[in-house]
Amino acid sequence: MRTDRPGSSSRPAGSPGHAVVIGGGIAGLAAAHRLLGEGVRVTLLEAGPRLGGKLYAGELAGAPVDLGAESMLARRPEAVALAEAVGLGASVQAPATATAHLWTRGALRPMPRGHVMGVPGDLGPLAASGVLSAEGLARIEAERTLAPTEIGEDVAVGEYVAARLGREVVDRLVEPLLGGVYAGDAYRISMRAAVPQLFEAARTHALLGDGVRELQRRAEAAPQPPGPVFAGIDGGVGRLPLAVAEACRAAGARLVTGAPVREVLRTADGWRVVAGAEAIEADAVILATPAGAAARLLDGLVPTAAAELRGVEYASMALITMAFRRRDLPAAVSGGGASGFLVPPVDGRTIKASTFSSNKWAWAAADPELFLLRTSVGRYADESILLREDGELVDVSLADLGEAVGLAARPVASTVTRWDGGLPQYPVGHLDRVARIRGAVAALPGLAVCGAVYDGVGIPACIASAGRAADTVIAALGARTAPLAPTTDQRTGQ
Repeated sequence: MRTDRPGSSSRPAGSPGHAVVIGGGIAGLAAAHRLLGEGVRVTLLEAGPRLGGKLYAGELAGAPVDLGAESMLARRPEAVALAEAVGLGASVQAPATATAHLWTRGALRPMPRGHVMGVPGDLGPLAASGVLSAEGLARIEAERTLAPTEIGEDVAVGEYVAARLGREVVDRLVEPLLGGVYAGDAYRISMRAAVPQLFEAARTHALLGDGVRELQRRAEAAPQPPGPVFAGIDGGVGRLPLAVAEACRAAGARLVTGAPVREVLRTADGWRVVAGAEAIEADAVILATPAGAAARLLDGLVPTAAAELRGVEYASMALITMAFRRRDLPAAVSGGGASGFLVPPVDGRTIKASTFSSNKWAWAAADPELFLLRTSVGRYADESILLREDGELVDVSLADLGEAVGLAARPVASTVTRWDGGLPQYPVGHLDRVARIRGAVAALPGLAVCGAVYDGVGIPACIASAGRAADTVIAALGARTAPLAPTTDQRTGQ
């Protein structure tokens, strides 16, 4: 392994310089891609054996599958724009169906419309769905008798919504929707961080229901961007990081897997990154790692940021992906009408969701004889299920699917993907913690952080976080290469 000696990365005057990106998930790759676009030389170091992080393309029974995230929010521009930039624009696909259900109160029920992250504005569809009891619906109406609730600088989504509209709304609507994003507990998750539009509505309206209806009226009046709310990629979202990696290599980046970083040091000329026996000199460093790894590397550099990062908690989960003979499945699964269902924790089931992939994505239905389906298990502070063997996770998934949709067949193939510590939690005060981390890191020009810990766990949010970190580094490098400002006005001589 080549070793760059101290000072070996010295650059000619005006050169954009050399940046080391630590972490090869979508955030690290997006940061590298952005830096390369500005002419910065990039070395990316990934501790694991592959690039892509939670975006993971695989294969099951000869068919392509996503073994991690399988869709991206298309109404935010960052993910679709990156896909287009690396040649995947034509592969971005809308779901073939977006009809989702809730498995709750003993039945599969349609996901009611007219809500913001489960908080209802229109009670008609909610009442028709049967998701809430008569008592639960009456409790929503009773909000009009309540005095306004002060929420201060932040509040937990579940705590506030339960106080205004009742626990049933949280337990059967907010929990499965929000938990599906964070694998977390709605009664702990920050409203300001996770659902900022709802937080603003709560701050500006005496009644939460009125705030939600105002949000809906604005959304209906505003021109909607073309295309779907969510999108995938033909062959799987796991193709995106691979395409970004190829684009980075083509632009001259050095991408190294199996390279855990032991140390990041400040030097007189910039930075030294130690990975194994290699010491790499750099002009800037971006940490695109989970909180624990970032904390370890920042201990000697920015101890206050390291301490904050150590306070970040994570949830673990597992995805059980299965392939069935289509002819063996009940019509409730293979009929093509539903994309899957969510499961409220209050119902006491093992799985928290199921996606009927061959209904949801046209590319997953390419083999007419095969049907792809997946379930997920594991939530924050409720992860004992993950101690079971892979085969047991398949069996408990099949048992729940049997009760939910009448599935009695065994899969022809299955695989279990475990994401230990995969999803950072966003409790009350999370955004203040992030501000403190970034404020401390900013004291060292040329150093930046990005990833799911900071601005959201979705793919566009991670890419936006990467862009912010890259722009911070680009500005620092520009300041180092710019000529000294003149002491007099060159136009007047004064």
